[in-house]
Amino acid sequence: MSTETGPAIDAEPRSHRIVPGPKGLPFLGNLPQFGKNPLAFFERLRSHGDMVGWRFGPNSCVYIADPDCIGELLTETERSFDQPALGIAFRTVMGNGVVVARGTDWRRKRSLVQPSVRPKQVRSYAATMASSTVELADTWSGGERIDIKREMAALTQRIAVRTIFGVDTAADAEAMGRAMDVAQQEIGKEFAGIGALLPDWVPTPGRARIKKAAAVIDAEVGRVVARHRDGGDERPDLLSRLLTAVDETGERLTDREIRDETVTLYIGGHETTSSTLVWAWYLLARDPRVRAALAEELDRVLGDREPGFDDYARLTYTQSVVKETLRLYPTIWLVTGVAKADARIGGVPMPEGTRVWTSQWVTQRDARWFPEPEEFRPERWDPEAGDSIAEYAWFPFGGGPRVCLGTRFAMVEAVLILAVLARRFELDVDPGVIEPVPSLTLQPDRDVMATVRTR
Repeated sequence: MSTETGPAIDAEPRSHRIVPGPKGLPFLGNLPQFGKNPLAFFERLRSHGDMVGWRFGPNSCVYIADPDCIGELLTETERSFDQPALGIAFRTVMGNGVVVARGTDWRRKRSLVQPSVRPKQVRSYAATMASSTVELADTWSGGERIDIKREMAALTQRIAVRTIFGVDTAADAEAMGRAMDVAQQEIGKEFAGIGALLPDWVPTPGRARIKKAAAVIDAEVGRVVARHRDGGDERPDLLSRLLTAVDETGERLTDREIRDETVTLYIGGHETTSSTLVWAWYLLARDPRVRAALAEELDRVLGDREPGFDDYARLTYTQSVVKETLRLYPTIWLVTGVAKADARIGGVPMPEGTRVWTSQWVTQRDARWFPEPEEFRPERWDPEAGDSIAEYAWFPFGGGPRVCLGTRFAMVEAVLILAVLARRFELDVDPGVIEPVPSLTLQPDRDVMATVRTR
């Protein structure tokens, strides 16, 4: 799937070699530096070069920052690079869904899940996205104080429950939401801490919390799956499509596979979009020029009506606001793969077992690819007058064969939500810098409080 960037920059191929990174500790390697602040650590690696050697505990690693090399990593996944063995916290929550699976198992699951999120299906979910947002807008009033993180999370949870599960009860969204909040925190803690090196059998308080959260998720998904099976009626939601999907041998997904894919879709449809919207409101509040340009497009394209799926293509500036938000605050902030035999990147051999890392956070803020990289400038995405952006300099949804299946769903959802709310309101976010915290997704480090202003 295209990442919808502009044309690639014409340039001579760059030559590469692995340069040494910061010195690490025995056994732990650079894990303490990484765990303290992963984003700052990746920025430090980038200061050494575009291809930097380092160690994650005892594991030999290479960090890459050049878009050509990133493209090789993403497009050669499955052929030259494997998915890494992720921590027990991640696996406990995600199971062996399409994001984690490898080889023939991955290809089978992708073929079964992909039809549920094709453009035709996303069109059918757009009305739910817009109507759910209108319901939220009707509860807001001028001068009201709101917690944007809480409001966006509740909204995207509601949309996820309605589009994925086809149900509309608060308990479903609330129970899943609380469990997913715990899961996200614990995955981030384990990934950046000593827990990443501990064997699966070692008990820790964090692992106990993740098991408890996963049990809630399993129970909620199991209850909804049973309700669907007992109902017998054909439904338009994602879960129903998964339940009826068959592979080339005529086999359907097992109950465990249904659970794993449902959780994957839930995270993609809720966690990532919610975070993107919080960062979008934060950036809009800090830039009146962009806020005015967004309002002008919404008034011109929509007038007094609410947006629908067909408006997505017309709301080009709104799309650009979302893309620029994802550039500055990518919800998925790293990609990693493990080299197979004979793997190479940029012409450089990667010894088998080498773990190759890259970070959207660093490459998407690199002045070589994005002039004035710290500036919130949606105009850079204008297909006619914007910047020429190198392929794989912007990759918030990954790329290659394992590109996020929910890319279209997430983009349409974020644009329609922003269109409904920004047509009616401006949100004056409280002053002060909000720092990103890397966990399962890139989260604000505190509550994002704002005053609602009616337009």
